[in-house]
Amino acid sequence: MSRVHVTELRVRYAETDQMGVVYHANYLAWCEVGRTEFIRTGGMSYRQMEEAGVALAVAEASLRFHAPARYDDLIRVETTMTDVRSRSVTFDYLVSRADDGVRLVSASTRLVSIDRNSRPTAMPGPVREILERARA
Repeated sequence: MSRVHVTELRVRYAETDQMGVVYHANYLAWCEVGRTEFIRTGGMSYRQMEEAGVALAVAEASLRFHAPARYDDLIRVETTMTDVRSRSVTFDYLVSRADDGVRLVSASTRLVSIDRNSRPTAMPGPVREILERARA
């Protein structure tokens, strides 16, 4: 079973529309928060990855909306790394309302390792090892 990292945040007014409902693109930003914190708790910050010559670019993203989040809701993002390969890593997310556990969004992203010229490249061994350990 893969490790789950939990991040909580509160919906800001700027993330909502005129009806107080979260605009759909904000869920991707919340997934990014969950993903970068997942990586950090594995032993390496995203900045350290970039300094090691690795950047992760989103190649695929999918979101399924179950219920709306609203202004001032406390949101929980549960992040799981589901796959690590030589050039890519995949994360799944469950976004829910922290107060009552209502599922808001289920999502997945696949990121590709790219070099400084934005070309796909294999992740350096130490980076991949850290990601694989973080997954366990």
